[in-house]
Amino acid sequence: MEIDFEKMQGLIPAVVQDSGSLEVLMVGFMNHEAYDKTIKTGYVTFYSRTRNKLWTKGETSGNRLRVVDAATDCDQDTVLVRVVVEGDGVVCHTGTRSCFTENLPLAEGAR
Repeated sequence: MEIDFEKMQGLIPAVVQDSGSLEVLMVGFMNHEAYDKTIKTGYVTFYSRTRNKLWTKGETSGNRLRVVDAATDCDQDTVLVRVVVEGDGVVCHTGTRSCFTENLPLAEGAR
């Protein structure tokens, strides 16, 4: 299976999901090198767009993301990575388990 890195100038979104609870923990970007490193090491590695370099989640905090399985979408330009969180279980840099903690206002009746 070939992942299409060309649609977004060499990057693909990588959605990270807890393999047990199915909670979405974070979204990052991978280039081909980060994807290959993730597959080879079994730990999620991203490409930092601000630092222009690879970073393996948890390399300093110890809250690493161990890959259980991975899948691509129908267009083969996004990956879903199911993980077990190692360490203290904190994934977000703000100190929460998930990066998705900020509720957005929805129009009345939209729920």
